Amino acid sequence: MSRENEIGIRDIVKASVVVSDRIGRDVSAQLDLEEALEASRYTSHPYSTHPREWPPLVEVVDSRELPSVLIERYNAAGGEGTALCGIFPEIRRAWASVDNSLFLWRFDKWDGQCPEYSGEEQAICAVGLVKTKPGIFVEAIQYLLVLATPVELLLIGVCCSGSGDGSDPYAEVSLQPLPEYTIPSDGVTMTCIACTNRGHIFLAGRDGHIYELHYSTGSGWYKQCRKVCLTAGLGSVVSRWVVPNVFKFGAVDPIVEMAVDNERHILYARTEEMKIQVYSLGQDGNGPLKKVTEEKNLINQRELHSSGRQAAASRSSARPTKTSIVSISPLSTVESKWLHLVAILSDGRRMYLTTTKSSGTFGNNLQKPSCLKVVTTRPAPPLGVGGGLSYGPLSLAGRSQSEDLSLKIESAHYSSATLVLSDSSPSTTSSLLIANRDSTSTTQSTSSSTNLGTSVRSSRALRECVSTLPIEGRMLAVAEVLPLPETAATVHSLYSQLEFVGYDNFGESFEKLAGKLWARGDLPTQHILPRRRMIIFSTMGMMELVFNRPVDILRRLLESNTPRTILEDFFNRFGPGEAAAMCLMLAARIVHTENFINNVVAEKAAEAFEDPRVVGLPQVDGSGALANTRTGAGGFSMGQVVQEAEPVFSGAHEGLCLCASRLLLPVWELPVMSSSDAANENGIVGCRLSVEAMQVLEDKLRSLEKFLRSRRNQRRGLYGSAGLGDLTGSILIGTIADVATGDRSMTRNIYSPYSRNLESGAAGTSNKRQRLPYSPAELASMEVRAMECVRQLLLRCGEALFLLQLLSRHHVTRLIQSFDSSTKQALIQLTFHQLVCSEDGDRLATRLVSALMEYYTGPDGRGTVDDISGRLREGCPSFYQESDYKFYLAVECLERAAAATNSDERETLARDAFSKLSGVPESADLQTVCKRFEDLRFYEAVVRLPLQKAQALDPAGDAMNEQLEAGARAHAFAQRQRCYDIITSALRSLKGEASQREFGSPIRPSAQSSLTPAARKKYICQIIQLGVQSSDRIFHEYLYRTLIDLGLEDELLEFGGPDLVPFLQNAGREPTTGASPLGHSGAPTPAHETKYFELLARYYVLKRQHVLAAHVLLRLAERRSNGLENFSTLDQRRQYLSNAVIQAKSASDGDSLTNSSRDSGLLDLLEGKLTVLQFQIKIKEELERLVSKLESAPSTSESAPSNSEAEYLQTVKEKVKELSLDLKSITQLYNEYAVPFELWEICLEMLYFASYSGDTDSSIVRDTWGRLMDQALSKGGIAEACAVLKRIGSHVYPGDSAVLPLDTLCLHLEKAALDRFVSGAEIVGDEDVARALLAACKGAVEPVLNTYDQLLSSGAVLLSPTLKLRLLRSVLVVLREWAVSTSARGMGSSPIGTSLILRGTFSMDQRTAISHGVRDKIASAANRYMTEVRRLALPQSQTDAVYRGFKELEESLLTSLSFERF
Repeated sequence: MSRENEIGIRDIVKASVVVSDRIGRDVSAQLDLEEALEASRYTSHPYSTHPREWPPLVEVVDSRELPSVLIERYNAAGGEGTALCGIFPEIRRAWASVDNSLFLWRFDKWDGQCPEYSGEEQAICAVGLVKTKPGIFVEAIQYLLVLATPVELLLIGVCCSGSGDGSDPYAEVSLQPLPEYTIPSDGVTMTCIACTNRGHIFLAGRDGHIYELHYSTGSGWYKQCRKVCLTAGLGSVVSRWVVPNVFKFGAVDPIVEMAVDNERHILYARTEEMKIQVYSLGQDGNGPLKKVTEEKNLINQRELHSSGRQAAASRSSARPTKTSIVSISPLSTVESKWLHLVAILSDGRRMYLTTTKSSGTFGNNLQKPSCLKVVTTRPAPPLGVGGGLSYGPLSLAGRSQSEDLSLKIESAHYSSATLVLSDSSPSTTSSLLIANRDSTSTTQSTSSSTNLGTSVRSSRALRECVSTLPIEGRMLAVAEVLPLPETAATVHSLYSQLEFVGYDNFGESFEKLAGKLWARGDLPTQHILPRRRMIIFSTMGMMELVFNRPVDILRRLLESNTPRTILEDFFNRFGPGEAAAMCLMLAARIVHTENFINNVVAEKAAEAFEDPRVVGLPQVDGSGALANTRTGAGGFSMGQVVQEAEPVFSGAHEGLCLCASRLLLPVWELPVMSSSDAANENGIVGCRLSVEAMQVLEDKLRSLEKFLRSRRNQRRGLYGSAGLGDLTGSILIGTIADVATGDRSMTRNIYSPYSRNLESGAAGTSNKRQRLPYSPAELASMEVRAMECVRQLLLRCGEALFLLQLLSRHHVTRLIQSFDSSTKQALIQLTFHQLVCSEDGDRLATRLVSALMEYYTGPDGRGTVDDISGRLREGCPSFYQESDYKFYLAVECLERAAAATNSDERETLARDAFSKLSGVPESADLQTVCKRFEDLRFYEAVVRLPLQKAQALDPAGDAMNEQLEAGARAHAFAQRQRCYDIITSALRSLKGEASQREFGSPIRPSAQSSLTPAARKKYICQIIQLGVQSSDRIFHEYLYRTLIDLGLEDELLEFGGPDLVPFLQNAGREPTTGASPLGHSGAPTPAHETKYFELLARYYVLKRQHVLAAHVLLRLAERRSNGLENFSTLDQRRQYLSNAVIQAKSASDGDSLTNSSRDSGLLDLLEGKLTVLQFQIKIKEELERLVSKLESAPSTSESAPSNSEAEYLQTVKEKVKELSLDLKSITQLYNEYAVPFELWEICLEMLYFASYSGDTDSSIVRDTWGRLMDQALSKGGIAEACAVLKRIGSHVYPGDSAVLPLDTLCLHLEKAALDRFVSGAEIVGDEDVARALLAACKGAVEPVLNTYDQLLSSGAVLLSPTLKLRLLRSVLVVLREWAVSTSARGMGSSPIGTSLILRGTFSMDQRTAISHGVRDKIASAANRYMTEVRRLALPQSQTDAVYRGFKELEESLLTSLSFERF
């Protein structure tokens, strides 16, 4: 696209707002006829005159005499025969009958043909034309001619054909007799015939009844043609068949006129007595005829006099003749939704009637007729206006005052807001009065009103311009010259679905429907509709009238070199905006004309469009120079709010906006597509407008844009001064400069056309100069920019229409068959406004272009890229840019690569496609393209193209910009993610998770060979390496997460980039502050993020960073759980800590982040945490065993005597769950779990691990030991207690007395043993407690002997004689074990082993080996204890055995006696 044709989306959006506003104002300005008539009741001048200096509004372009053969036949009858006439606009033929002969000829030109039909003997009394029903006659018969004679009713086929070159679609008409479709009239003479668009034929009889003529393809007894009376009962039918007419009496009111409303499906009938009958034709026009009402007294002279008071002063009040209804005409819904019928009276007045009791419609369905009432009456057009003004050649100057000034209408015609009256009031000649809507914006009233409500009502009032033409003879028939079929089809396609237009295809021809649009006035339609033409059939010949539109009048003014004052008057009457719009139409040649607009007229129109003297200059609204302080009626307002000054552009800008909005109105807010079945997505979808209509509209838009571009390039008008600062050489020189210097007269001359004729006194009341907010040059620059925005919008719209035409020619349904349902629905709902101005529209247009290119470049393509790209680049470059061209060239290369069999050629083509796409990454449809690259195994493009597009879509990195709001970041990341998903999809496919193809064109089987596992791994590694090589940090994180989700951890750890560690840390929510790179904050970590920590630990191990790995494993072990999701078990945590210990032990001295002392501290920390975890596991296992025990025998639970068993069980379970969730400290384990549940053994282990010491700690340990012993005694007696002592004591020994209080344990167990022995509860041996103490001390005799000695010698503990004897027995056991151990050391054996196996006597060698010191010490102790035994106050029988034991031990140590007896 060249620079001058570049389109900026912001400029288009700005212009679209202006166009939408202008369209909205135009639509709201289109009043219903009922509203306009109501407003006109309060105006004194509902009619206006056409300026004499202007070309005529209505003129006769051709007058032709009647065919000579017709005149001859009429003269031959002597003027006494039956003669009828009329016009068939559908076939462009006029007709006349003389007796039994019917003549047809062209009314728009004389072609020398006037065929005659005279197949009947009786005179023709009524003629009609109806469109044939489908499927009855051959296709060539398009219409049926209905002839009625007093005897028969017959149908004649009408065949129409065009000229050979197609220029004249009405060239040939031939009549085809149909003898099978002739029936008798049963003695009823028909007065008139009316036909509907559904093919129904209604005939009005002179007997006052309405008949319908049915025709079909029937055979046998069922007639092919029959007549049915629709308005008479059974009695009337019988009398008609039995009683001859001569015997019937009574007045008959025959129907003289029938009119059909094909939109509302109503038939109106007018009788000789001025009755109007209303008949309903059913909901769709095919139902049975049903009479709704009949009104007799519609003409009420009192009402008419009251409603017609405006015209009473200008004509005589005496009416010598009775007022009658001359004609009735249905009103189309284009004119009014509420008024349905207009009746024209003989005095020129019009009655507007309705058939419903309430105003409006119900939704889109018209109301059924229910009545007939007069809504309003409009006064007759005046014959003259005060001041001697005249209409055409008719003047009041030559008429006497005694002559009646009232109209005497003998015939009338009303169609599409145009009234034609045949006035016979002058005695010498007849005249035609033609009234149609006045398009000018100013009234011709000389009176001014200060009432605002009256002023507004006057602006909405219906004002008609009246023209008078002389006519020779009497007017017999009037008909519209319908637009040509080609023009009508275009207009119907454009305007049929506009709600405010009000018409749809009710079965009528496009020509009739297009003609109804004339009712909307000339200004909104003159760019698309031709000049309106009418044919007047009079007794003297035929006259063709043409109605000049405002643009035609302007063209004639420009052609005739009229004075400038007349041109200025034209701009004043229509307003600068409307007049500038018409100049623009002529200059750009977009108006519908019969002949070509020459260059002279076009250039003059362009100069007028740019002339500030007629279109005005941009100004400031509310400025001091032109303060808008006057009211619309000319008064001065003191109470108006002074608004901030805003620029108001000239009439040229307003005219451009008017022209653009009226061109775009038929498409702007309507869908561009339509579906045959909106509820079903499989319906046939196509463009709503026809190709021909879009072509016409495109040509007009492009012509308008081309004109604006040419004036800009030539620097004409405001383009010559905008943005230059210096106005020298501009067309505005001498105007803007004068405004700047304060020339008030020049100010008035320039601004008056655009500021509604401000009075000279209002221009300025002070000589002081006031600074305007904008300089004239700035205002001109602003207007030029605004017009340039509109120009770009026109260019964009033209390109959109070109694209739609191209799509329509390729069948939209076929192109969008691959679209999903949501895209199809969005396409069907897409309006033209959205297509041109919105991102969604641009996106859908890109999809459509892509589908079109796929049609050409796919496997079954119909051509090459260059075939269609040339047309797209030329016709719609904003929808198909150079980047799109490169993209589709690349797609074409990929198709060739897919078809290639040679691997080298395939790779070359793929690389060529990659090279082309690399230049336009943002415009590529990467989903499809990268899937094709993936099928070709060219993964370099699969990775790099999406990354390039992601960077192009988010060049500033907004996805990671924390300073932006969340919505903007999310949008930027979503755009990137769509690109990243293409790469991850390739990974999933290689991993084997994508089992079906989601998108992409089919690739040849040669390129889809199955991959081996080695090849898959190779390509996966290639994708990872390519991705890591990019500088896109956001993609790195996205890639890493995808690899983890796919289970490709090994590849991730092997090929991950330098940002892998920060990613794993952040993903696991590792804090990065503090001395250590990984801290332990204890914050809860979701369970699904455990994998990131594990991978981080694996990475550190792989990189031989053992200390960091140990830290990560410690974090995993300490990970807290919220209990709502999966969490690590205690065994898993123990495994993490065990691995952490291993890594701490493996840490080398050369680690850059640690040293040996730090490694040692870490190891101690980890081992301590591991030990505490072991305690926690033991406690959990103990509690689980308790739960099992309670559940198996809940009634025997004695652990919680103060609580119910169920509550206690629930408490234990909760504690088990708590222990399972998180790691507990040793303090928590001891105080909250071990102590409450009396796990004394574990308590002792924890106390020993905590190295408790001191008096307080000693008492805790002693108390715990006591509780443990009591617990053991209760469970299994002395044996169990001794076993527990052996197990725990050996674990905590050696240690101080605080951890293993032997004195307490010894006394506690000895007392218990004595008590249980005495009571007989248990058989306790003398050696059990002593040997348990020795085992707890790991065989050390002296600590145990010292304990016993302390108990026996201390007076702090009062011992009974029996207990002392028990202690002395245990001492004897200890001394013997000491002797044995001493002997074992001398033999070199283990003391423990010797004490277990040595049960013989000491040999001489052994005795000599025993240390003499130890031996003497044992002997001395034995002697001392013998003394203690003797001191016991017990019978000798009880103490002899103990005494003897000590004595024998002493003797054995001093002599060579054997130990066998011990």
